[in-house]
Amino acid sequence: MSNQTLVTEFVLQGFSEHPEYSVLFFSCFLSLYFVALAGNILIILAIAFNPGLHTPMYFFLFNLATMDIICTSSVIPKALEGLVLEENSISYGGCMAQLYFLTWAASSELLLLTVMAYDRYAAICHPLHYSTMMSKAFCGTLAASVFLLIFLCCSLSFIFFTGMILRVSQLSFCGPNIISHFFCDLGSLIHLSCSDTRSVEIHFFFVTSFVILLPLIITIIAYSNIVVTILRLPSAKERQKAFSTCSSHLIVLSLMYGSCVFIYLKPKQVSRLDSNREAALVNTVVTPLLNPVIYTLRNKQVHQALRDTLSRVRLKK
Repeated sequence: MSNQTLVTEFVLQGFSEHPEYSVLFFSCFLSLYFVALAGNILIILAIAFNPGLHTPMYFFLFNLATMDIICTSSVIPKALEGLVLEENSISYGGCMAQLYFLTWAASSELLLLTVMAYDRYAAICHPLHYSTMMSKAFCGTLAASVFLLIFLCCSLSFIFFTGMILRVSQLSFCGPNIISHFFCDLGSLIHLSCSDTRSVEIHFFFVTSFVILLPLIITIIAYSNIVVTILRLPSAKERQKAFSTCSSHLIVLSLMYGSCVFIYLKPKQVSRLDSNREAALVNTVVTPLLNPVIYTLRNKQVHQALRDTLSRVRLKK
């Protein structure tokens, strides 16, 4: 390695293998990013300024919208830059920072979705005790616990993703510096490193397994009880109404866990980076876009709250 030059920046290949579609990709990504950003900001404003939405489910939805903004904003602006420039480079420090914020936001979303599964469990399985089980104080404690857990991961540097990113930052990169992705993907970084990456891969696998599988198991247990409770309801109308309250959450869960399991629990599949790139679009573009749509499409309370918020904005003008 004495004759090799250490890499100080990486080149994000993105979608450069299809230059003829760069304008189309740029237009689509910019539109999707703008809609996702606007939708989540509206959700945050509607919940914040309407006391009628200060309930447990909307409290978690507020936090989920915040994480959606961080998740998509950590990736998409750089991807848009790559579609405009011939060579989209990112510094070593910028790459680590992007990886840091993306994993922080994505893991926070998974934990929040798990807490929201508990909220649905409390509402359907214990409706008479719901107000006690999901009081504002308890909701605040749950949400604070989620963010405290991630904050500890970031601050103490030996728990979850921070420890993993620190391990990655200790790797040497002395060969090719082209990342076959539209952001600093961990699998690509491991593939490009000229160091021994076995310890990083093992650490990565166990961390992602814990962060993905543990919330998934808790969610499955919660929804198993929900399904059993719903099936015991006497009328078909009551069962349909109960299922409809869970459908939005289940759609988001399916998208998040499906893409995460496909990408992060297969660290050895470097040959399928193209497939991983497409699956990553679900987490960074599709899910932040669909969350506001899914949770507001059939929700009359949110519709009214959005109208009230927009009315207040017009009156101030």
